[in-house]
Amino acid sequence: MNRVFVLGVGIHPLRRSALIQAIADLRDRGGATVAYANVHVLNLARQDPPLRAFLNAADLCYCDGNGVRHGARLLGQRLPERMTGADWMWDLAAAAEARGWRIFWLGGHPGTAEAAAARLRERHPGLQIAADHGFHPRHGPEDAASLARIEAFAPDILLVGMGSPEQERWVASRRSRLRAPVVWCVGAAAEFISGEVPRPGPDWLVDRHEWLSRLIADPRRLWRRYLFGNAAFLLRVAQERARGPKPKG
Repeated sequence: MNRVFVLGVGIHPLRRSALIQAIADLRDRGGATVAYANVHVLNLARQDPPLRAFLNAADLCYCDGNGVRHGARLLGQRLPERMTGADWMWDLAAAAEARGWRIFWLGGHPGTAEAAAARLRERHPGLQIAADHGFHPRHGPEDAASLARIEAFAPDILLVGMGSPEQERWVASRRSRLRAPVVWCVGAAAEFISGEVPRPGPDWLVDRHEWLSRLIADPRRLWRRYLFGNAAFLLRVAQERARGPKPKG
């Protein structure tokens, strides 16, 4: 599948209806890494070459925000849909239950991923899922113990939600040691699935302008990311458009 490039990052033009089948194909192949791109991630990648390289090397990098879709449109390209973990996670849980996939969810504050896993099991009681928090020293004994728990559980899919660029760095430094067929960066999805962070506003607002919905929910923490970050993203896209086509990568 050809990628759509926005600010130097290649994004697969995939619809949510095709996402789980794409994951199934990667799971059968093995050794796969999955990432996402939203405005915040692309802003970070612009100044972080290792992050940009990670996203471009991922077997699948999908669109996680309407801002990226608008950016692609300004550059004369098309991304058909945005997909967030708070939405597709339920699709994944249903598929995993039906196909017998084992899922390990790493990330979030202590108890967050466990609470998210419990909510998924409420709707899908046959789901095989384990979880662990992601707030421990990255190369200390707690990290080693977490890796050992992941290895013992032998997941088909390892979800890693530590926020960017921490989660991508974590995966990049450990992917060769992780035997999970699919390792998937999922950001803050556990916070939403667990109910720790609500998705305020009507469905149309969440669907079209989720950044605004999240800003309303947590303005003190997110105002800089969204107000300054969105403006910086649009400026960078406008500059890229003015420069015209260039080599991708």
